[in-house]
Amino acid sequence: MIKFEKFSLDNGLKFIVHKDPSTTIVAFNVLYNVGSRDENPDRTGFAHLFEHLMFEGSKNIPSYDTPLQKVGGENNAFTSNDITNYYITVPKENMETAFWLESDRMLGLDFSERKLEIQKDVVIEEFNQRYLNQPYGDAFLLLRPLAYKVHPYLWSTIGKDISHIKNANITNVKNFFNHHYAPNNAIVCVAGNVTKSEVRLLAEKWFSDIPQRDIQSRDLKKEPPQKEARTLTVERNVPFKAIYKAFHMSSKYKREYYVTDLISDLLANGKSSRLYRNLVKNKRLFSEINAYITGDIDPGLFIINGKLMKKVGFDEAEEAIRSELKQIIDGSFMDYEVEKVKNKFESVYQFSQLSTLNKAMSLSYFELLEDAELINQEIDKYRSVQREEIVKVASKLFKTENSSTLYYLPKN
Repeated sequence: MIKFEKFSLDNGLKFIVHKDPSTTIVAFNVLYNVGSRDENPDRTGFAHLFEHLMFEGSKNIPSYDTPLQKVGGENNAFTSNDITNYYITVPKENMETAFWLESDRMLGLDFSERKLEIQKDVVIEEFNQRYLNQPYGDAFLLLRPLAYKVHPYLWSTIGKDISHIKNANITNVKNFFNHHYAPNNAIVCVAGNVTKSEVRLLAEKWFSDIPQRDIQSRDLKKEPPQKEARTLTVERNVPFKAIYKAFHMSSKYKREYYVTDLISDLLANGKSSRLYRNLVKNKRLFSEINAYITGDIDPGLFIINGKLMKKVGFDEAEEAIRSELKQIIDGSFMDYEVEKVKNKFESVYQFSQLSTLNKAMSLSYFELLEDAELINQEIDKYRSVQREEIVKVASKLFKTENSSTLYYLPKN
């Protein structure tokens, strides 16, 4: 049981405090309720761009990293379709530095044309290196718009087109900041050997004067049910043929989400899993194959992707995948397999929560979903999944008309 306390400031900023006497390190996590789904379809990649810009200095602190390094702290950030998350770890005696740094960049960034151009170049280079110059790097740039037609999950966090970042100007950037990065659109979790009164004192000192902002209203288009299978074949400089298959699944708020996650583990969680054992080890159709969920808040995707052995064709490989999925639909799996993946989830989850930083990030995320208390209910949600639910969800999930498939062909 992870215990915590909560309070809010008058400007709407929420705080969660988790006391962990076992550590001398304090984790300071700031979750902003903004991700790539909140972007203008004609100006995508901005949430990810801000992940970089937020380290370029703020109104009163020209260098973000220098003062943190001087007190033995570390920091990083990540962006997803749904959120942008910044975190600091610092020795307890120096935790006020984290309050100082994060409050100043929440107050306002030190915007300039020069800094914007620097970070635009960084993002463009990242786009080239990670998405264009790596084998299969553009898989989700292709698969997302194949699977989605109206919901903003149809583009990746890097953006729909890199020209959107190239053409970003200081006015666009300031507007995006002012409508998303605000105390009334953020959740802070402080975890470590700290008390609520200590955190509240520093929160009032550093964050209470930051004014609320008008948050951009979120009016996301709902993705309609997919009525027919979609396919796309591309030729790329890749070493092997590959298949990426996406099925629409439920949102994070639905019980189906947990059932679907367990199905992905049944199929591909380690070398004893069904897909690896049958299609890699026994039949030698794939050199590697995996199954996973995208983990989105809104209805996301169940992905199966694999690299084919040299002499194997797409028809044979895909038929083998369908056969494995049919066994889940037919209930042709053993109870011990379900118990095994439940046990594995529980052990991984429990182990991850030994980290003070992981607890801070999880508490912030669950508070965004509904209530930080959900952190203590995750294991029970997975444990309570029944065989009948797996069969029912698989039957709905793995319909042919619910699939979008990307085929990679080597150019040579």
